[in-house]
Amino acid sequence: MSGGPALGKRERTKQANRAAILEAARVVFAELGFGAASVRDIVRRTDLATGTFYNYFPDKESVLRALVEESGDEARARVRAARREGATLESFVSEGFRAYFAYLLEDRDMADLLRRNAGTIRTMYDEPSVLAGTAELEEDLRDGIAAGVVPEHDTGLMAAAMVGAALEAGTRVLEGESSVDDATELLASVFVAGLRALGR
Repeated sequence: MSGGPALGKRERTKQANRAAILEAARVVFAELGFGAASVRDIVRRTDLATGTFYNYFPDKESVLRALVEESGDEARARVRAARREGATLESFVSEGFRAYFAYLLEDRDMADLLRRNAGTIRTMYDEPSVLAGTAELEEDLRDGIAAGVVPEHDTGLMAAAMVGAALEAGTRVLEGESSVDDATELLASVFVAGLRALGR
């Protein structure tokens, strides 16, 4: 039994074209940087015509946003799964950070894109995918409190602090200035101690 109706040829072509544009942009933004890259640079990496690009994206910024959102969706899923495995406060905090930092380094092209364009991407921290990650962490913190794993505290403030720290430390991991283990250990130590202090 199939998982749903098969896509028609036109829909498959549309999906393939969009994927080709995103893959080309991932490489171009990693190599040239967002500021120096042009739509023409992206299109040259595909077999598509320039006009086809504009059927999918109005400009290069929308492509970068799509890449960041796609990456953010995958990172959030992995981080949330890792957090939910945590039976102790230490594992709840540390495994979430570890999953995020490890994911950043998994896809070399995406890692290079994030590293090369860190300043531009920082301006996107109010994007829905980042805000969704903060909301999910807040929900998981509330669930952790209800389960007795996490001490009671201001979940909104703590979620914002943890996400902000992860984003900034992630930049250092991408730059090779910190390892996944070192970044995880430092942030986990800070936030576990902070949560315990708040719970007293």
